[in-house]
Amino acid sequence: MELNKDNIKKIIFIVTVSIFIYMVFQRYEVVLDIVKWVFGIIFPFVLGCCVAFILNVPMRSVEKHLFGYYTGKREKLVNKIKRPVSFIVTLLLVLGVIFIVVFLVAPQMGDTFKSIYEQIPVFFEQIQLWINDLTKHYSGINEFVSSLDLNINWASIGEKVMTFLQTFMSTAFSSTMGIAVSIVNGVVTFVVGFIFSIYLLFQKETLCVNVKKLMYAYLPEKKVDKIIEIAALSNKTFSKFLSGQCLEAVILGGMFFITMTIFRMPYALLISVVIAFCALIPVVGAFIGCIVGGLLILIQNPMQAFWFVVLFLVLQQIEGNLIYPRVVGSSVGLPSIWVLVAVTVGGSVMGVAGMLFFIPLTSVVYTLLREVVYKRLKQKKISSEKISKKKC
Repeated sequence: MELNKDNIKKIIFIVTVSIFIYMVFQRYEVVLDIVKWVFGIIFPFVLGCCVAFILNVPMRSVEKHLFGYYTGKREKLVNKIKRPVSFIVTLLLVLGVIFIVVFLVAPQMGDTFKSIYEQIPVFFEQIQLWINDLTKHYSGINEFVSSLDLNINWASIGEKVMTFLQTFMSTAFSSTMGIAVSIVNGVVTFVVGFIFSIYLLFQKETLCVNVKKLMYAYLPEKKVDKIIEIAALSNKTFSKFLSGQCLEAVILGGMFFITMTIFRMPYALLISVVIAFCALIPVVGAFIGCIVGGLLILIQNPMQAFWFVVLFLVLQQIEGNLIYPRVVGSSVGLPSIWVLVAVTVGGSVMGVAGMLFFIPLTSVVYTLLREVVYKRLKQKKISSEKISKKKC
């Protein structure tokens, strides 16, 4: 084989990559530390991109319905103000939903925990009375307790308790300081990310054009066309997923409101709103709403709290196996079975974030794979009729 310039470049590239991989495996701890450090620096901007993408879905709809059909003499003025106005309207809508949920739930949950706290002494008094009645009816219990030779060193126990409390207080103080620092860092990160998301939303068209110019300048044209095609498909799929997730949450909240009203359960509207809001988190979100709703009903009527849990399990089975795969699956063009697979795998790998991410990601992979399969079948001249006639 003749060593021309292209072959020499390929050899150098392969050797360089091999050395790099070898160094990574030899110093993987250092590499992980560097990756964590870099990710910590860019995390506010990654968070800003996520916030911008989520807000862009409703903002695009608001912008379309408020200013999309406007034509007139003041078109230039409208073009200048439509983006800020749409952003403010979208932000107010999102904050309004969060405000309603928080300020509806927080007072009720506070009253519930207060009532539970007030009933704790009564509960212990009932336990004491039950024990007294038990010892009166069964005198053998007192004789058994008296026969036990219990040499308890109360002084030693007291010293151990004091030592434990001192250690606990010092640990709690250091933990509190760590939590305070984490909260401050989290707030700063969120503020930086939110400001960055505003810049992205206001200049998204310009940024998109600049990225395309950069790719076309340094990458082959066909590859750039394919990247843009995949990016457009991903954007469309993720947007439809968010819309489908919101629709599914509204359906679930409506189901709970209707059934709880029929069975005359308390807090029907409040609990339905909480469950709908929590259902934005796939699969596990509704269970958080169930815990909140169960605690709210428990303080008024424990038996109704039990029937509420039964009602939740029934509706959750209907929603999880029938409604969710069809609504969310149809919105992202993904069959129901693959929605369940994506939720299961995503939850196992990345938790709640994985559930939110894997459904649209699976849809994109499914669509691209389907295009490749159809293309190869066409090249091999294998018709759909032939495939359908073959029995499995």
